[in-house]
Amino acid sequence: MVNQSEKVRVRVAPSPTGAMHLGLARTALYNWLFCRAQGGRFVLRIDDTDAGRNLDESLEPILRGLRWLGIEWNEGPGVGGPHAPYFQSQRAERHAAVVELLLERGAAYLDYATAEETRAEREQAIAEKRSTRYSRRWMGDTEARRRQFEAEGRKPVVRLRMPESGTLVLDDLVRGRVEFDWSLEQDHVVRRADGSCLYHLASIVDDHDMDISHIIRAEEHLSNTPRQVFIARALGWALPKFCHLPYVAEPGSKNKLSKRKLEQYARNRDFAELVAIGRKVAPALGLVPDAPALNPVSIEFYELTGFVPAALVNYLALLGWALDDRTEHFERDELARAFTLDRVNRAPASFDPGRLLAFQTRHMLGLAVEARVELVLPFLVRAGLAGEPAGDAERHRVGAILEAAGDRVKVGADILDYRGFFTSDDRLEYDEAAFRKRLLKPGVAELLARFRERLAAQQRFDAASHEDTLNRFVVEAGIKVGDVIHALRVAVTGKAVGFGVFETLAILGRDSSLARIDRALAMAREAGSEDTR
Repeated sequence: MVNQSEKVRVRVAPSPTGAMHLGLARTALYNWLFCRAQGGRFVLRIDDTDAGRNLDESLEPILRGLRWLGIEWNEGPGVGGPHAPYFQSQRAERHAAVVELLLERGAAYLDYATAEETRAEREQAIAEKRSTRYSRRWMGDTEARRRQFEAEGRKPVVRLRMPESGTLVLDDLVRGRVEFDWSLEQDHVVRRADGSCLYHLASIVDDHDMDISHIIRAEEHLSNTPRQVFIARALGWALPKFCHLPYVAEPGSKNKLSKRKLEQYARNRDFAELVAIGRKVAPALGLVPDAPALNPVSIEFYELTGFVPAALVNYLALLGWALDDRTEHFERDELARAFTLDRVNRAPASFDPGRLLAFQTRHMLGLAVEARVELVLPFLVRAGLAGEPAGDAERHRVGAILEAAGDRVKVGADILDYRGFFTSDDRLEYDEAAFRKRLLKPGVAELLARFRERLAAQQRFDAASHEDTLNRFVVEAGIKVGDVIHALRVAVTGKAVGFGVFETLAILGRDSSLARIDRALAMAREAGSEDTR
């Protein structure tokens, strides 16, 4: 546990280069949970130093994704704070000043080598099986050498003058004791020839200036740590505590989960159900099935397909962390109270779509019916199946469907599986194979027509009455329930499967149920007459 007398300040610092990845979301969540548990402050900083890679429109999905997950920041874009600005690109003067300070202290130097020269030196070292550490051959360490290089038209970069021997030892809050051999570290560039500073310098400078006490980030940044520690020590700064989280791996693999593998994941059976959900909702959203927004590796996918944010938060929290070997269900406040970094696993955490859907189903069914109605209605509106705003009758029907469907509606987009309830009776689409199998079987249409009259005569049109009517009908007719109920389902829904047919009839109502049966019978008669020609 962290000493409560310490001022805990954490940050998440994404680069706005695309949709928000599940790994970034988990990193942000762990920062937020640790901060909440310690009563600290959570800072959002945008690390946009690489202007050539970043797009302004890529920032909004990240901000929206964090807000959708309920990860609110105390300082940062849209909020402000005492350490503004919170965009690295707006802090360039401060970064440049630190580079000059490093030069003054001899911790950095001007290097006039061209890219071709450093590449050739490296290739020669590899060929001769020598160390590839830079020789500093083109270092501008004297005024005379600087004038000479500049007379040749060379423009310098600034490199760190890294130690040539010794070991850096760090106590990582997840990985434990970590050692780095200084002799294996290159003299990393911190300022380009055009005067712009690189990420690894800007990041540690901003962390210092923003009083960050704990750097909790993905393990891919572990290799940046020695150069950042060197910078901080050269400037006499106190070091923050470091915590490097294991990466999120593909299902059943040690390969890192990547948002660039959508096509591959679409063919992966582990992702099959998630991909199917995305393709189901694509037309209603005006997207192609393989749109980047429908990549199940991005947070946007879960928002667009109607996941419960708390379910994804619950799952992400357990993707590499556990309170014990039995507790799985957590509300957000419970997570904040229970979360500690010492329970984060060092090994890569395998993303399991099936387990995520189980969490989602549990959270979905834990919502009040009214809340589930609010979650699924937007999908009906986008598909043109419900008005906006939806009327009381529409809301009542949606609620009845959700109660009858139970865990069949795992996510909001699953309501589109029941579009037949919102389609006019004369436009209901029938599954051709189901129709032929269930309604064109000899004698079935006649049985259904007789049962239709029993339904029409019912005083009450509710599920209990339908079940009672069918039970009495099959006894009197000397048949089995299956001889009529399967045809009945296809007649009123167009499908061979679904939730209870008695609940289905009750939701559709008397007029719609009878009209659909009549239409199905007419189609069966027409098909029968065609078969006899």
